[in-house]
Amino acid sequence: MYNQKVNSAASPAEIETNVTFRNPVKKDGAAVWELIKHTGVLDLNSSYSYLMWCDIFSDTSVVAIDGGKICGFISGYLHPKKADTLFIWQVAVHHSGRGKGLATSMLRNILKRTVCDEVRYIEATVSPSNIASTNLFKGLARDLDTNCMITDYFSSKDFPQDGHEDELLFKIGPTNK
Repeated sequence: MYNQKVNSAASPAEIETNVTFRNPVKKDGAAVWELIKHTGVLDLNSSYSYLMWCDIFSDTSVVAIDGGKICGFISGYLHPKKADTLFIWQVAVHHSGRGKGLATSMLRNILKRTVCDEVRYIEATVSPSNIASTNLFKGLARDLDTNCMITDYFSSKDFPQDGHEDELLFKIGPTNK
């Protein structure tokens, strides 16, 4: 398990908080489900899926803890068909922690782990209206001094329910992290 303690502050006007990053564990699944639910913008998967993420995919996922509570979560996995690619499934930050660089810090936490030693690319799908995620991944590419290629991936017609937006594929890399 990889732990990193950071001090993060978005601006001098904001109160500095201590945030600890760690691999999620199975018992975090319910709190992660609640966090995703309360974002109001992410697709809420089954509670079972978050238990699985926190258990099986914990080496490539992260929770951010502030004041003993989960305030951020990223689920990711090593792409089974691309050994050099980390796929980021969901990024969630509690509303109180948004705009402070928490999501970027969580991504960097995952990328520093031994399990990601061979990772040269980061991929994620983002709907066109999700400006926060668009800015996150473009900013990560800029910070890593590498490319961010954006291509069509899933059409709204691919989804079984009406109203789901298209999903664009963001491919960041190559990188040496």
